[in-house]
Amino acid sequence: MSEVQVDVEGRTLTISNLDKVLYPRTGTTKGEVLNYYAQVSPVLLPHLRDRAVTRIRWPHGVEGSSFFEKNAPPGTPSWVRTVEVPTTGSRSGKGDGTIRFPICDDLATLTWLANLAALELHVHQWQVDPDGTPRHPDRLVIDLDPGEPAGLHECAQVALMVREALAERDLVCTPVTSGSKGLHLYAHLPATGRSSLDSDGTTALAREVAEGLQKGHPDRVTASMTKAKRPGKVFLDWSQNSGSKTTVSPYSLRGRERPTVATPLTWDEVEAGAEDELALEQLTLEQVLARVGELGDVFDA
Repeated sequence: MSEVQVDVEGRTLTISNLDKVLYPRTGTTKGEVLNYYAQVSPVLLPHLRDRAVTRIRWPHGVEGSSFFEKNAPPGTPSWVRTVEVPTTGSRSGKGDGTIRFPICDDLATLTWLANLAALELHVHQWQVDPDGTPRHPDRLVIDLDPGEPAGLHECAQVALMVREALAERDLVCTPVTSGSKGLHLYAHLPATGRSSLDSDGTTALAREVAEGLQKGHPDRVTASMTKAKRPGKVFLDWSQNSGSKTTVSPYSLRGRERPTVATPLTWDEVEAGAEDELALEQLTLEQVLARVGELGDVFDA
């Protein structure tokens, strides 16, 4: 096993197998994955800051087996920030234990995770205080998941409906491609008012929006978890607001055949995608680096 030691912001890391191909279809190597995360870190890290990170790891590449990892693994460097979180969905502390999550606040931690072939980085809709105490959620998310033959085109059309429904509730949302099949819509919860909602409250609000759109557009939208009801429709997954659920972070890679990325979009792009079924696609790491170099982080634009 080839290894090299690198200095990352004052931390010494041992990086292994830089030439290992993690995406066989495109020949994308571990070294290229590490380079992507290093280059995109200025816009990625703000989306990870103060959030417990669940990782999906592909140690043998995306054509091999993968596994979810929540706890910080054995051998976690002492300088990696971690937080103990109760295992109950409500995080009330009445459950049967805790999970020791890493928090990725800096490039050294991000590099360490990428070296473990943690291609996907998933986070909750809540952050933690400096002492590790989980806060109330600071955002609401709705995952638009198309059932074949529906695709991104149909997701874009439904996203415009979701945007309007959220606006009626004084919430402004930002679109992000999932890097897989659909779109994610994030609505920031203001510092007053809805910031008092706990995860059960934001879940109920997202479900209200989803079921309202299902009622108004039953031929195009479903809020049902039943997969048999999804073909040709866009499933509005409201459940990712649960305190124990996570969503892939903006700018995270996905473990798909190609190295696609969860990519923030502008609403102009979504509107174009709603008009033209060829206007939107899931972007790869090379495309995202070029895009960020030109536009910066459009999530906050």
